[in-house]
Amino acid sequence: MAEEQYPEKWGMVIDQDICTGCQACVTACSMENNIPFTGEEEVAYGRGMHWLRIQRYWEGEYPEVSPTHTPMMCQQCGHAPCEPVCPVFATVHSESESINLQVYNRCIGTRYCANNCPYIARSFNWFDYEVPAPMNYYLNPSVTVRRRGVMEKCTFCVQRIYAGQETAKKEGRALRDGDVVPACAQACPVDAIIFGDLTDPNSRVSQAARSERGYTQLEELGTAPRVTYLKGGGTYGG
Repeated sequence: MAEEQYPEKWGMVIDQDICTGCQACVTACSMENNIPFTGEEEVAYGRGMHWLRIQRYWEGEYPEVSPTHTPMMCQQCGHAPCEPVCPVFATVHSESESINLQVYNRCIGTRYCANNCPYIARSFNWFDYEVPAPMNYYLNPSVTVRRRGVMEKCTFCVQRIYAGQETAKKEGRALRDGDVVPACAQACPVDAIIFGDLTDPNSRVSQAARSERGYTQLEELGTAPRVTYLKGGGTYGG
């Protein structure tokens, strides 16, 4: 389906020049979206449930190497490789928000979408993780608690997008830049994560995405990601 049909095109920009890798975004994402912390043993089995991770790797050639990091989540691909392989259409493209959604009550746990995701951005809910009291009182009522056997992933905090749209509708106006802020961007202490409508040429995210420093992950695959990363140095604009 052509991207021009969507009224809004939500996107994100992550400035790697100022990101410190503090993982405040990871914690905020988990709390906002009722993501269970599975524990060290389950993570060792590859069963971590985080929708957002700080990917660590090394740059340079030995012996001139240095550690670096990149926040990695679902890239909300415009041409998502996860969508055509789902046999029950559980992973779909939202026409109103132009993001890739996961319909939990359709998912039958084939994990085809995870196998076809080049960003390794999906997690499989292996167990029904219980949230002990009193932490169960902190569950977000705007987000469903998923049962075992389904795939999960970042949705750009779609519940916040809906809330921003409803607020603007009640006030009889269009959405303004900054009305919708996902949990990761809200929690970032250095404002390294920018979110907004890419179709608005005056929005912060649109201007940042046009930066000469901008690039997308694995862009040679042609997946048309909605997340732009900014290399170190330079300025916004372009």
